[in-house]
Amino acid sequence: MFRAVSAQPHVTADAVAEAVRAEIGAISLQSVYDALAVLVAEGLLRRIQPAASPARYENRVGDNHHHLICRVCGRVVDVDCAVGSAPCLTAADDKGYEIDEAEVAYWGRCPDCQATTPRE
Repeated sequence: MFRAVSAQPHVTADAVAEAVRAEIGAISLQSVYDALAVLVAEGLLRRIQPAASPARYENRVGDNHHHLICRVCGRVVDVDCAVGSAPCLTAADDKGYEIDEAEVAYWGRCPDCQATTPRE
């Protein structure tokens, strides 16, 4: 599982299952989901779920990075935090929460889709 995610960042569980089946043969999708959940719980993988998309998995963990997501083709790429050392962890009003993680998603059109898809 880990190797399949490492080979293709931001991969879905279905794609992980295909990669694992190609390597070892039959495996149930439920087994893939179970194994991915364990790897996420252990901090070896990160699970992200962009709006209106299936969950995706990556092995870039333990740093402060966010994601760029194309509205047209769904491509997801990593982007480092905009400024400084995790400024997004400082909310204007934390409502008393102890914040330890922030998820930021930038939405737009990737360069390929900009070149082939007219602006709406």
